[in-house]
Amino acid sequence: MIIVNLQQGTEDWFKEKLGKPSASNISKIICNDGKPSKQREGYLFELAGQILTGKAEEGYKNPNMELGNERESESRSYYELTHNVEVAQVGVIYKDEQKKFLCSPDGIVLAQEYGLELKNVLPKTQVKYLLDNSLPSDYFGQCQMSLYITGFKYWQFLSYVPNMKPLLIRVEPDKVYQEILANELNKFCQDLEETVNKIK
Repeated sequence: MIIVNLQQGTEDWFKEKLGKPSASNISKIICNDGKPSKQREGYLFELAGQILTGKAEEGYKNPNMELGNERESESRSYYELTHNVEVAQVGVIYKDEQKKFLCSPDGIVLAQEYGLELKNVLPKTQVKYLLDNSLPSDYFGQCQMSLYITGFKYWQFLSYVPNMKPLLIRVEPDKVYQEILANELNKFCQDLEETVNKIK
C-alpha cells in the first residue's frame, strides 16, 4: 500500500482524492450483497466531471455532521487511552502505484496492522447501534474496501457518544465480497477512464 500523509479536510487532501473512487462511497458502486448499485452511473459521471473540471462539488453538511467532525479527535483519544495504542492519522491510502482508488481512514495502528473507523453519532442513533450490537450495514462496504486496499488483518469500528457506552466492532476481511469488489472496482475504473476520454 501507499500512504499519502495529508491533513484530511484540507485543499490538498481534496485535490488528492479528485476523480477517484473512495471507500466511503463504495456503496455507490456495489451493494453489500455484491450486486451493482443503482447509483453507479451517477457516481461515475460525478467523478468524470471532477477529472474534466479539476474541481469537486461542495458536499452538504448539516449541523449533526459538523458536530461529528468536531468530536472525531475526542473519540480517537478515547480509543488511544482505552487500548493503549497510538493512532496515526493519514491523508489517503492507495493499494498500489496505479493510485486508481483509495481510502481515507480515521486512523491506523500500523504496528498491529489494523485501521480505525470512527463514527460520532446522535444519542438516539447510538441507542440503536448498541441494541443491534453489530456493524451497521451502511459501513460494511467502507470497512471491507479499506481492508482490501491496506491488506490489514482487521478494522475496528467505533461508534462514540460522550457519556454513553461506546460500540466497538472488530471487522474481519470478507473474502467473497472482496473478490467481487476487486472485479467491480477494476470495471468501474476502466469505465471512468473511457468516459473521460470520450468527453475529451
